[in-house]
Amino acid sequence: MNPADPSQLSRSELIAATVESHAALARSNERYQALFNAVDDGFCIIEFVAGADGTLSDYVHIEANSGYERHTGIAGIVGKKLSDVAPGDEAAWLELYGGVLTTGEPIRFEREFAAVGRHIEVSAARIEPPSLRQVSVLFRDVTARKRAETALRESEAVARENIERVQLALAAGAIVGTWLWDIATDCFTVDEAFARAFGLDPAIGRNGLSLEQIVATVHPDDKNELGAAIERAVRRGGSHAHQFRVARADGRYCWIEAAGRVHHAPDGTPTSFPGVLIDIEERRAVEAERDRTAAALRALNETLEQRVVERTAELMQAEEKLRQAQKMEAVGQLTGGLAHDFNNLLAGISGSLELMNARLSQGRLEDTERYMTAALGATRRAAALTHRLLAFSRRQTLDPKPTNVNALVNGMTDLIQRTVGPEIRVETVGASGLWPALVDSSQLENALLNLCINARDAMPHGGRITIETANKWLDQQAAEMHDVPEGQYLSLCVSDTGSGMSPEVIAKVFDPFFTTKPLGEGTGLGLSMIYGFAKQSGGQVRIYSEVGEGTTVCIYLPRHYGEVADPALPQARPAPGPTASGETVLVVDDEPTVRMLVTDVLEELGFATIEAHDGASGLEVLRSDTRIDLLITDVGLPGGMNGRQMADAARRQRPGLSILFITGYAENAVLGNGHLEPGMELLTKPFAVDTLANRVRQIIERQRNRPAPERGAAD
Repeated sequence: MNPADPSQLSRSELIAATVESHAALARSNERYQALFNAVDDGFCIIEFVAGADGTLSDYVHIEANSGYERHTGIAGIVGKKLSDVAPGDEAAWLELYGGVLTTGEPIRFEREFAAVGRHIEVSAARIEPPSLRQVSVLFRDVTARKRAETALRESEAVARENIERVQLALAAGAIVGTWLWDIATDCFTVDEAFARAFGLDPAIGRNGLSLEQIVATVHPDDKNELGAAIERAVRRGGSHAHQFRVARADGRYCWIEAAGRVHHAPDGTPTSFPGVLIDIEERRAVEAERDRTAAALRALNETLEQRVVERTAELMQAEEKLRQAQKMEAVGQLTGGLAHDFNNLLAGISGSLELMNARLSQGRLEDTERYMTAALGATRRAAALTHRLLAFSRRQTLDPKPTNVNALVNGMTDLIQRTVGPEIRVETVGASGLWPALVDSSQLENALLNLCINARDAMPHGGRITIETANKWLDQQAAEMHDVPEGQYLSLCVSDTGSGMSPEVIAKVFDPFFTTKPLGEGTGLGLSMIYGFAKQSGGQVRIYSEVGEGTTVCIYLPRHYGEVADPALPQARPAPGPTASGETVLVVDDEPTVRMLVTDVLEELGFATIEAHDGASGLEVLRSDTRIDLLITDVGLPGGMNGRQMADAARRQRPGLSILFITGYAENAVLGNGHLEPGMELLTKPFAVDTLANRVRQIIERQRNRPAPERGAAD
C-alpha cells in the first residue's frame, strides 16, 4: 500500500490526513499574518472595480496590515474604495496603479498624500495572474525626512546667503573684526582687527579674553545698555545686533555694530556666540546729519507756520480795514444822497409853509393853495424816498397776497407803453401755466415800472422792451448761484435792446444812490429798492448785460402753492363815511404830533378818542372798563412793550377788539412776517388824512356789523 495515494487510505486515515492538512494550512496562515503584520512599512492589496461601461473606474482595499494605519493615519481601510479615501484625487492614483495592473511593471515613487497631510514613499507590483485585477502596495511615511530635507535646504540657502553677505562686507571693508565667545568658559577669541577696534593688544586677543576685558573700552554711557542687550541675547538665543561706542588706541571713540548669533544646546544651555564687528561711524554721521537737518526743517516749519499765521492775521486785519473803509464809503454815499434829496424836499416844504404863513398874516389867500400843493407834493416825494430806502434795507411793510403775475403784467402793459413812449415797442411773453407768487402786488408793480423806465432811459433813440414770465426749478447748484434756497420759482424778466452795462457798473448797480444818469436826473434808488423788495419777498434779482448788447433784469419769486383770487371779481369799495354813534378809539403813539393829527381826524368824524404815549399806559386803559371800539397804535413804542405785544395782551381781555397798526419802520418779525390775525390791519406812515379816515370808517362799519359778543367792549 502506498500511503501517498489517498485512494489506498482507509477512511480513518483519510480523515486524519485531512485534519493534519487543515492544521498545516492554518499554521501557514498564522505565519503569513504574523509576517504580514510584522512588516513595519504599510502594506495593502487593492482590487480594481469595473464600472458599468467596463472601465476600471475605482478600486477597493481588500487587505491591509497594521502598518497601514501607522503610516497613513487612516483606520479601517479594508473595504474602503479610493473614492472614500481620496475624493477629488482619484484620477492621479488610478493612473499610477492602473498602469501597474495593465503593464505588469512595478513602480516606485514618492508622493504627497494630501488627504492625510503626509508624504509617502510607495512601491507597487501586480499580483499574478492579471485576471485577479489586484495590485500590492508597500509604502512608508517619509514626512519627517522630507521636512528635514526641506529645512536643510533652507538652512543651506541661508548659510550661503550669509556667507555671500560676509564676503561682500569683507570686500567692502564694512566688517572690521570677528569674534567667537565660548559662553561656558567666558573666553573670547578675536582676530587682530577686532582687537584694534577695541584698542586691545592683538596678541592678547588670540589667547582669549573675558567679557569684562572686552567691554572695558566701551563708552561709559553705552556700557549698561550693551550689558543688558548681551544678557537678553544669551537668554533667548538667536541673532543679536547692537550699536555702541568703543575707544580706539588713540582714545577716540568710534561707533561700531556687533552682530552675531547665540547657539543653544538641545537642553537650552547657551554654548557659543560668534559674530562680527561692523564699522558704522560713517552711517552714524549721516544719521546725525539727517537728524540735524530734520530738526532744522522742523524748526523752519514751525517758524514758517508762525509766519503764515502772522501774515494771515495781517491780511485779515487789512481785509477788515478794507471792508470797514468800503462800509464807510457806502454809508457816506448813502448819507450824502439822503442829505441831497431830503434837503431839496425840506426846502420845498419849509419854503411853502413860510410863504403860506406870510400870506395868511397879510390876509392874502390867493396863493396859499399853490403853496399847499407844493408842500404836499414834496411830502409825498419824501414818503416815496423813505419807502425806497426801507425797500433797499428790506424793512418796508409788505402786504403779500397770492398773485397771478401774468395778470399783473397784462394789466400794466398799457401804462408801461404810455410811460416809455411810442419810440419803444413793448412786448409781453407770458408763460402758460405760470405758478402764482405770494407777493405785495403794488410793490411788484412799482418794481416792474421802474425796470421799464430804466430800460427806456438806456434806449434814447428807441428800441424794444420785452417783459417775460417763466417757471424755474432751481436745483442745488443753480440755487447756490442765485443765492436762494433750492426749489420752485417764477421769474419776471425785463429785457431791452439798449446800451448795456460793463461788469464794473453791474457790480455797483444795486448800491443805494448809485446812478449812471446825469446829476439831477435820477435818485439811484430804483434798482436798490427792487433788490430789497425781492430779498424781503424770499427771492432774488439778477442782471445779465453786455455793453452794446442790451440788458436783462430778472426778479425771482418763490412759488406759492395756495389759491389765487380771480382778479376779474369785483372788489368791495369803501362805504360812504358813516356818522359816529358813540364809538371810542384809543390812539397809542409816542410822537405827540402824530397823536394830535390822528385824534383831530377822528374827532372830526365824530369819534371819542383816548390818547396814550406808550404800550404800558395804553394797556392800562385797555384793562379798564372803558369802552374801546378800535385801537390805533404805532408798532415801535418805548418802554419795553411794542404795539404788537400790547395788542396781543389786549385781545386776551377784549377778544373782538379791532386793531389798526400805523408804522413808518415796520419790523416784519414784530408784525408776524406779514401774517396778521383777523381784525388786525396795517397803515404805513406817512399817510394821507383821507386815507386814515376811510380806513377807520371801514373798520368801524365792520365792527357794527359783527354780532354783539364780538364787539370790543371790556368784559
